[in-house]
Amino acid sequence: MAVLTVNNISVAFPERTLFENISFNMEYGDKIGLIGANGAGKTTLFRIITGQMSPSCGGISKSKDTAFGYMEQHSCSTPDRTVYDELLSIFQPLIDDERRLEVIAHMIESDRGDVDELVAEQFKVRERFERDGGLTYVSRTRAALLGLGFSEKEFDMPTERLSGGQRSKLCLAKLLLSGADLLLLDEPTNHLDIAAVNWLEGFVKEYRGSVLIVSHDRYFLDAVTNKTLEIEHGRSQMYIGSYSTFMEKKRKQQEILEQQYENQLKEIKRVEGIVEQQKRWGQARNFVTAASKQKQVDRLKEDLVEPGKELEQVNFKFTPKCESGNDVLICTDLAKSFGDKKLFDNVNIHIRRGERVFLLGENGCGKTTLFKILQRVYSQDSGSVVLGANVEVGYFDQVQSGLTLDKSAFSEVWDEFPYMTETEVRTVLGRFLFKGDTVFRQLKEMSGGERAKIALMKLMLKGGNFLLLDEPTNHLDTGFRERLEQALADYSGTMLIISHDRYFINRLADRILVLTKNGVEEYLGNYDYYIEKSGAKTGGSIFTNSAKKQDGKKVNDYALRKEQQSNIRKLKTRLKNCESAIEKAEADVGQLQNALQEEEAAADYGKLMELTQKLDETNAQLERLYEEWEEVSELLTEE
Repeated sequence: MAVLTVNNISVAFPERTLFENISFNMEYGDKIGLIGANGAGKTTLFRIITGQMSPSCGGISKSKDTAFGYMEQHSCSTPDRTVYDELLSIFQPLIDDERRLEVIAHMIESDRGDVDELVAEQFKVRERFERDGGLTYVSRTRAALLGLGFSEKEFDMPTERLSGGQRSKLCLAKLLLSGADLLLLDEPTNHLDIAAVNWLEGFVKEYRGSVLIVSHDRYFLDAVTNKTLEIEHGRSQMYIGSYSTFMEKKRKQQEILEQQYENQLKEIKRVEGIVEQQKRWGQARNFVTAASKQKQVDRLKEDLVEPGKELEQVNFKFTPKCESGNDVLICTDLAKSFGDKKLFDNVNIHIRRGERVFLLGENGCGKTTLFKILQRVYSQDSGSVVLGANVEVGYFDQVQSGLTLDKSAFSEVWDEFPYMTETEVRTVLGRFLFKGDTVFRQLKEMSGGERAKIALMKLMLKGGNFLLLDEPTNHLDTGFRERLEQALADYSGTMLIISHDRYFINRLADRILVLTKNGVEEYLGNYDYYIEKSGAKTGGSIFTNSAKKQDGKKVNDYALRKEQQSNIRKLKTRLKNCESAIEKAEADVGQLQNALQEEEAAADYGKLMELTQKLDETNAQLERLYEEWEEVSELLTEE
């Protein structure tokens, strides 16, 4: 059953068309990820669906029983109300029913009023109360607050004292518990730590209604969505599957369209050659053939569709100016407190050249403080920090305190790197898509994402060989996150990164360190490995037991070595099989390419398309084999 139907919606402004002819259906239970570059129109589409604005043309229809839920409905309007009471207010009808049941029970006990009428009303109210969740609304309120990161002490905090991030989390909690059939979530994981995001994932997975989600958190989208709607070049397309599935399908689709386009151009050129040849021969029958072939060319050109070009992407890489020693960072027994509040102690970290290490932990556990200690901005209470030989630190600050907001993008870069020429500065800005007059816009007029790009640009130009990155993917759209991931994957230096972006962690991490009050716990792998080995569960707090040590359990080194040796043998076998399959697929590609050059194929359009399709399929298979080979090779290196 369709709970929402969007029919040919277009939005046009005097200067440009934002998007046009967007259509899709949303079935009951669908969890759809809405994807698109910043400025593609995702938030505008949300506002149209909620009735906050009207499209230039087209419209939406929804099931008459569908109740929409979105963040703006649930702002905190009573500043002196506590956090707990503010969230509990979402259940006001249940609270009213509960109070009415108490009144009725008291009236029956004191023999006031018509008992039969009171009993009938009691039955009716109790039935509604239980049906609408009256028996669980208190526990759901507590679970939502705890799951989204509020402590028991914060339950009694007046909402006027909440930070912007806490207020957003409270509004999100009200939305989730509102009882709506269709939730519209716009960047729901903002301001949440990993534990809270895991809780939110569990909630959305179990939610029986439909959810439309705008998010740059690709791991979250993979975990909860069953469809992906992309807006690109002003058009929309729905894909069955989560974000990663969508990316793979889109890549294959683009390759097929480009190959078909090239084949059509070749066919047009071939037939045009026949037309010219027939005209040169100049006989009457040749002119008849030329006219017939020209009609064929005209039909082919009429059907020719150029595939949509990829959106313009940034082009950059991080290159160290010099190589550090093998030991990059050694922290011994670090401790830090602010007044009576202990952040951490017994922190021991050893990072070697080329490692990509991620630092995780609850919000407020001291991760950013640790970074400040490593840069000598703060001093530790005890312990020592040693940077290795030739270590040049590059730091990305999540709050971008290193930027001067009154400066333009051009001045911000040139003032810090005065040895560069004006042309060089404009060139590097252009690589980050700051072009024309945009380079002279003041940073305070730019979005958080644009300022983050300027900060990353400066980091790139400094050429450090040890990068300290504090939430580098915040404010960045999906396309830029993937480009940043690739640049960091190609980086030959060393990295220590704070991030809540689990997709980002999964792609880059060699090692994960979890910071607790009592030290650091180490996991030799990416995020999925960490989840598996730590026993953390999606939907619950992954840090609840992080400070507890297992008593009485000793690691069996012999068993671990045997397990590792077995894994290496399996990986080597898999790698050998993969190499054999690649060799065969490459031979098949060669044969198909030769067949496409033969005259028989050139003269038979049907045969040409059949061979082209087989070539596309074999190339796709070969691409998957290359990816598998790279994956297995990396696993072997880790072992």
